[in-house]
Amino acid sequence: MMHGLNAVRWVGGSEIELVAIATNGRIVPRFSELTPEKLGRAGIVRSLKFGTTDASMLAIENCPDRRVVTILLRGATELIVDEVKRSLHDALCVVRNLIKDDRIVYGGGSAEISCALKLCSEAEKAEGLEQYSFRAFSQALEDIPLALAENAGLLPMQTLADLKAVHVRENKPHFGVPSLANSVGDMKAEKVFETLIGKKQQVMLATQVARMILRIDDVRSMSDNSSYPEIE
Repeated sequence: MMHGLNAVRWVGGSEIELVAIATNGRIVPRFSELTPEKLGRAGIVRSLKFGTTDASMLAIENCPDRRVVTILLRGATELIVDEVKRSLHDALCVVRNLIKDDRIVYGGGSAEISCALKLCSEAEKAEGLEQYSFRAFSQALEDIPLALAENAGLLPMQTLADLKAVHVRENKPHFGVPSLANSVGDMKAEKVFETLIGKKQQVMLATQVARMILRIDDVRSMSDNSSYPEIE
């Protein structure tokens, strides 16, 4: 510290950009280009230490621009911190998806079952080989509730059959695989939802991967030397 001013030895590229946004400051490459108009503003700038380590963190608080926020994660081990970080990232992604598109679908595999049943009905109207594509896509969607039922310790095929019966006979598309019950569950009552934009991205990505695999008409092994010409 000199003349009552703190100096930070090194700030990463992404961090310095966030600091500039939060404080409404300008990034300058040389001290000679520094002017009062390019300075940022902050209410409090302090150094913090946590735990028993010597590592310190610079906290910049009461900034003019509140869009930049840092979330501090702490845990007993790095494994716990990494798990919390992944969970928090998933939660923030859900919020981001809801901001982009606030439409939701019921979870627990209920959306996949509804789409699978609709594809089956459309397969009856299709002619030629198209009906096989409809049925194959329908069976692929049914793998989601089957996997959920297996992970929940239920009988996958029996659970899927029960859910289909509820969807068709009772017209209850919001029923899906429960997490704490031994039968089908009401996702609407249990408040199990998924974002529509996230569900669409999952289906589109899986479809693109399947299309890429279907384009492969031959697989060659490097051990099969006779399949490759000699290069001198």
